[in-house]
Amino acid sequence: MKKAATSGAECKTIIKSAHKSRREIPAIVDALVSSCNKAGCFDHVSAEPIPNRDAVIDVLRYASRILYPGYFMNTRLDETNVEYYLGQEVNGLYEALARQIILAIRHDCIRHNQPCVKCEELGQKLTIEFLQSLPQLRQMLAQDIRAAYDGDPAAKGYDEIIFSYPGLRAISVYRIAHQLHHLGVPLIPRIMSEYSHSRTGIDIHPACHIGESFFIDHGTGVVIGETTTIGNRVRIYQGVTVGALSLSKTECKRLRNQKRHPSIEDDVIIYANATILGGETVVGARSVIGGNVWLTHSVPPDTQVFIEKQDLIFGAKQFKKQAVKKVFGNSGKIKRTE
Repeated sequence: MKKAATSGAECKTIIKSAHKSRREIPAIVDALVSSCNKAGCFDHVSAEPIPNRDAVIDVLRYASRILYPGYFMNTRLDETNVEYYLGQEVNGLYEALARQIILAIRHDCIRHNQPCVKCEELGQKLTIEFLQSLPQLRQMLAQDIRAAYDGDPAAKGYDEIIFSYPGLRAISVYRIAHQLHHLGVPLIPRIMSEYSHSRTGIDIHPACHIGESFFIDHGTGVVIGETTTIGNRVRIYQGVTVGALSLSKTECKRLRNQKRHPSIEDDVIIYANATILGGETVVGARSVIGGNVWLTHSVPPDTQVFIEKQDLIFGAKQFKKQAVKKVFGNSGKIKRTE
């Protein structure tokens, strides 16, 4: 009984301590509310809602089921129900996307103090225009899938590419987001592209222009900047950056809407970890850019750009520095010794 009484007293002490700690919460909430009225902090405390990130991601899921019928659904699809299925999905996409576009347009109008553009009507109109582009998007993505199959001997079939290739997933989201960007929809395309970036490790800005039959092999670490132009039948590998030169704050403001990223012409191959920078840089058609190349100037068509062959150094781990120097000499080149 004594032990039980002691346990009860301990529990009361713990509860009292927890209650004392919770009394600090109102002051913390007051400080957070106060911080919402201070310059330098970011929040959206307003009666007017803004686009919802999760809802935008749901739009991508709708679009994926429509662009790849039968692949990303839990029920069987055949000729007896395909019209019903697509009708349901397209209606669902219309409702979800129109809502987010309307919110994005209204938020932009309020944020920039713009004249009324009748956001409800405009949002519905843009949504219909996007839906009308879906057959063309399907054709573009079909070419991308064939490019992946033709360019990767490890691919055993188109299904494998559609289900599992991160490059195709990133390109699919890019083509959706780019079409919305082309229609002038604010904010939503960038939410889509950065969601794809977080899922695939591939960063493609929705404003860039990419031609048909585009293939990203492996994909991790690829970056394609906002004003990049990429031609048809281009193939790139993991770690490739098609980006802008680093800018000062003043230059960044001046060049915000200017061409800052390279142009890649048709039939170019860019190998792993190559970096191509600058708005005046043009990689000519049918050129090959080797791995780890750093390129900030243009190259003409049919050019091969590679780093000069590097010297390799082989030595046993147990060698001391002095022994390594005797084997390899001061030049750093290999000296074969017994």
